[in-house]
Amino acid sequence: MNENKQTDQLDMQSTDIVADNVQKIAALFPNCVTEGEKGKVIDFDLLKQELSADLVEGNKERYRLEWPGKKEAIVTANIPTTKTIRPIREDSVDFDNTQNIYIEGDNLEVLKILQESYLNKIKMIYIDPPYNTGNDFVYKDNFRQNTDDYKDESGQVDDLKNRLQANPETAGRYHSNWLSMMYPRLKLARNLLKNDGLIFISIDDNEYHNLKSISDELFGEVNFITSIVWEKRFTRSNNAKRFYSLTENILCYRRSEVLEIIKEPRSKKANSNYSNPDNDPRGSWTTSSYVNPASKEERPNLVYTIENPFTGEEIQHPTNAWKYEYEKYLIHKRENKLHWGMKSENKFPRLKLFLSEMKNGMVPVNLWKREDVGTTDAAGQALEKLFDAKVFDFPKPIGLIRKAMSLCCKEGDIVLDFFSGSGTLAEAVIESNSELNLNLKYILVQIPEQFEKIKPAYKSGYKNICEIGKERIRRAAKKIKDDLTSQLLQQKGKLEKMISRDLVQDADKWLMPEGVIVDEKAQNMLVEINDIQLKIKDLDFGFRVYRLDESNMQDVYYTPQEYEQKTLELFADNVKPDRSGEDLLAQVILDWGLPLSLKIEQANIEGKQVFKVAGNSLYACFDTGVGEDFAKTIAKEQPLRMVFKDSSFKDDTAKSNVKQLLKQLSPETEMRVI
Repeated sequence: MNENKQTDQLDMQSTDIVADNVQKIAALFPNCVTEGEKGKVIDFDLLKQELSADLVEGNKERYRLEWPGKKEAIVTANIPTTKTIRPIREDSVDFDNTQNIYIEGDNLEVLKILQESYLNKIKMIYIDPPYNTGNDFVYKDNFRQNTDDYKDESGQVDDLKNRLQANPETAGRYHSNWLSMMYPRLKLARNLLKNDGLIFISIDDNEYHNLKSISDELFGEVNFITSIVWEKRFTRSNNAKRFYSLTENILCYRRSEVLEIIKEPRSKKANSNYSNPDNDPRGSWTTSSYVNPASKEERPNLVYTIENPFTGEEIQHPTNAWKYEYEKYLIHKRENKLHWGMKSENKFPRLKLFLSEMKNGMVPVNLWKREDVGTTDAAGQALEKLFDAKVFDFPKPIGLIRKAMSLCCKEGDIVLDFFSGSGTLAEAVIESNSELNLNLKYILVQIPEQFEKIKPAYKSGYKNICEIGKERIRRAAKKIKDDLTSQLLQQKGKLEKMISRDLVQDADKWLMPEGVIVDEKAQNMLVEINDIQLKIKDLDFGFRVYRLDESNMQDVYYTPQEYEQKTLELFADNVKPDRSGEDLLAQVILDWGLPLSLKIEQANIEGKQVFKVAGNSLYACFDTGVGEDFAKTIAKEQPLRMVFKDSSFKDDTAKSNVKQLLKQLSPETEMRVI
């Protein structure tokens, strides 16, 4: 049906007979309708087969997912980008010291920019992409059109030239558009994962099968871990026409077979199953059956007699084999791990499993219950409380992200979300670092999708999603820091009452007043107080904001034969006039394959502004008039890398002299010019 027929708008054209016929065939043979370059079409080879009882020869069959635009999607991932990211200090928190990154812009371009610096560096990726419900926007990636043509065609490019378009269910390439959006992004994301890394992708039922197919293709079927079912809601809606979904799917893949075992931390609930009724010196324990589900005939190598210590009787199970080989049984018997019951009430033994032996955690399950990880309803309420207003629909709960991180992340790991939405992942990282001292770092990427003026977020003063995400991180960080400070003061007050004296505080810790003797409880409380203070000092509550933009370098609009002297003068400086030293530094860091999170300091050397990145790892100076005196001073600090602008030098001779001086006075320094 033509899309306009669903509205009161007149078609202003004659009946599309072909489209009507396609609809009629689709009613009889829905499997013969597919998507072509111009919309829904009939697969005539398949239709012939449906209308014949004999085998109809056609195209060679193969097992793969195809769609119009797949080849272009593959090419899209491989096309280099000339874009860059520019630092936005005014939106950042503790820019010079933080290791967390927030990037505004089209995630396809950003993923390309991050390829060199973060290749095999990301431990976990979580994404919650648009679900292709017919109401969400998808990214339209077309690199073969110029900007003006693209604007005319799509009508969906915003002020920052982000490519967004609606994808209604009536669109002829409804599934193809979504697949063409996801394929190149997942392809690039895979490159960023560490060999033992995991990616989690939230998806609903609409595109689950397609997402599973392209993920199998990109990551390899052997690297599919599981499909997690998450209970996202706990109440049904009677507005649904058929079924109301209380669950959501999360596909999980590993980067490679290097990751063999996945365990999750033990929970209090799991530990509650352990006790020590017989005062075993090895601590709390539980038991598992010693009887094999297999019969004696199926596992004859596991059939033998064992001794009941209460009766001295040699017994076998009447029908089943034992779980363990005889040699293993003898070890269990010698180590007193066979439990026959407290008063010989069991006919067969059970194996003692000690809590102390379960240090590696538990095998995770693929059902994540709402009471364990939270729901969208609860997450929405928490976000509304944080903002004192409703600003975002259906955010993911913090517990969901923390659950995913617990399966793979260790101290110092980097996690990434390139459909970051309201910024749940950032808050989850700060919270985990606060409670578990993991020192995780995050990278968030989000296109600044504009809010409609009728949306509550817009009425609250937020124009786009990025403004929500950044403000959430600021507020969440402040709340966690305030909670820790409150906890610190509360514990300090309790301890002061206990010892009836004021505690002494120096720069880094709380101290007992001289001469005060306290018991073990007070000492433990003092340790806790100092731990909280150290945590407040060391936690990274900041984030650096970068924004995607066109290249820092001048655009060349002339062919060689069109150059004149006055034209050449335009490019005396090959850097655009509106770009700062910090803009250039960000691009240099990425071009050199360094992470964006490195500590940045600024210094004045010989009257020039110098950026120092990670100590002496990289020095950058983009001022003009650089000469030999500057080179001699810089050489004393022995930087590993040194970068200038081409226009920093008076002429080629000056540039050559500086390079030779650095080579002579600081041989380890690698100099480059942009």
